[in-house]
Amino acid sequence: MEAVRVSFLSTTPSLVSLAPVPDPSLNPISTSIAANRYLSRAGAIRCSQAQSVGVSSEHGFHRRDVLKCIGATVGLELLASSGSWVEMASAADLIQRRQRSEFLSSIKDTLFNAIKGNPELVPSMLTLALNDIMTYDKATKSGGPNGSIRFSSELSRPENKGLSAAVSLLDEAKKEIDSYSKGGPIAYSDLIQYAAQSAVKSTFLAAAIRKCGGNEEKGRTLYAAYGSNGQWGLFDRQFGRSDAEEPDPEGRVPLWEKASVQEMKDKFKAVGFGPRQLAVMSAFLGPDQNATEALLATDPDVSPWVQKYQRSRETVSQTDYEVDLITTLTKLSCFGQQINYEAYTYPVKRIELSKLKL
Repeated sequence: MEAVRVSFLSTTPSLVSLAPVPDPSLNPISTSIAANRYLSRAGAIRCSQAQSVGVSSEHGFHRRDVLKCIGATVGLELLASSGSWVEMASAADLIQRRQRSEFLSSIKDTLFNAIKGNPELVPSMLTLALNDIMTYDKATKSGGPNGSIRFSSELSRPENKGLSAAVSLLDEAKKEIDSYSKGGPIAYSDLIQYAAQSAVKSTFLAAAIRKCGGNEEKGRTLYAAYGSNGQWGLFDRQFGRSDAEEPDPEGRVPLWEKASVQEMKDKFKAVGFGPRQLAVMSAFLGPDQNATEALLATDPDVSPWVQKYQRSRETVSQTDYEVDLITTLTKLSCFGQQINYEAYTYPVKRIELSKLKL
């Protein structure tokens, strides 16, 4: 009975012909020469030897060893041929990224113009975003920046008093955004947080203009040169939140203007933050940032951070203040959310080359 041996002569995924193993019962000299011929192939990747029925363990293989080698070959061939699929997937991913990037850029333009025309609503826009976030409950992983504040029953709560004008402005902006969206209407949860981003940027730019004596052109140049626009990358990638279908539970958001510093600290602690984050979010806690910071400065835990950010805002770049604010808002703005990174994408029309007229 003849046994078979399988060898791979290289790492190329191909199967060489099965080579016969010489029969030991034949002339020992010819057998030795033949054996050396088959066993001296350099670079061979061989299956492990195993004893089989009717064949000695020294020269034979089980059938399953042959099948393992064949399976390995097929697997390697499939892996080698998968490159085109990987390239197609990468191309589709790049198309989706571009679609989302272009849509987000248009959204920012719309929101920037809306806020620029209504600068008095900047404090309300910031509080609106924070209050939508602060319904988050860490224990149940419920609530958070899900757009639930748009519902009249939630918007009418005491802590949200005075925010209806900001919501009305966003309603108008949403109509414009939805009119040019190719990937479906924008979620309120995204709209509210990106409106807060635009509002924050407007305060950064306003500070730069003030430092240039009110010269808008010089202020824009200063902000472009020393501002923190490059820090928004992660915030921008969190694009694709889901909207709540009903109001979030009551009693989760303090009435910031009447809350004690301890109550504010307790709320921030409940979502995993401390005095540092409370201090840097002072502009979100009421219409008058200076009054809010004066209150926060009475607490020994928060006061050092308030002073740190006040000093930072006096510098040309405001680096510490701006970077910490962006970092904190970025973390807050995704609480309880599973970001859909395919949101707002759409199918691309294929061009049939055969129908092109040259």
